[in-house]
Amino acid sequence: MLPLFFLALLAVASAHSVITYPGWRGNNLITNDTFPYGMQWMYPCGGMGTTSNRTYWPTTGGAVAFQPGWFRGHSIAFAYINLGFGTDGPDNGPQNMSNPMVHQFEIIGPTNNPFPGTICLPQVPLPVNATVKAGDLATIQVVELAQHGAALYSCVDIIFAEPGDKRIAEVNETNCFNSTDVGFGDVYTIATKQPTGSGYGQSGAEVAVHRLGWAGFLSLVVGALCVLL
Repeated sequence: MLPLFFLALLAVASAHSVITYPGWRGNNLITNDTFPYGMQWMYPCGGMGTTSNRTYWPTTGGAVAFQPGWFRGHSIAFAYINLGFGTDGPDNGPQNMSNPMVHQFEIIGPTNNPFPGTICLPQVPLPVNATVKAGDLATIQVVELAQHGAALYSCVDIIFAEPGDKRIAEVNETNCFNSTDVGFGDVYTIATKQPTGSGYGQSGAEVAVHRLGWAGFLSLVVGALCVLL
């Protein structure tokens, strides 16, 4: 895995995110003819294939730290941390990366300037109802969803080990900390409209007539015609 100070230099020099603990598949901070918009936009792991250089991580869950990026113009973003199991999927990685480990959360920067720091979750649990044993293989995926809707993907391939195994990298204040200039927010929904099924299969005009009545709908049509004329 790349040294922490080198990861920091890479993040300063680019506009993408970097996993700083427990490890990283490799440098996908690349823009070229194959990836004109940058590798990290590519699902599921930012254009990087599965690595054989796996990082040991506890069977009971553990720390995940990342630098959320240096993309000017995005003072907020959503973050997701998922887990994929096994090596029977594409690229010899997991078949399914959609096993959430934590509820998505909001990253809040002080301005629209690049996010100034690092985020650490010291105890990320396994997905609900998941059971693993020492020696099992998996991949941790960190997704950062920008406020304009695009997503950045980064991964680290892991091998599970029992807690206390000396092969698990120590978690300390140098590799797991939350910068004071980065804030967090809970993400939740408030239902403003419940699905009823009554509009299924109807055209937009039919739904409008149903909601507005013929008089209201005709007034909209007349108004639109006046604009066109």
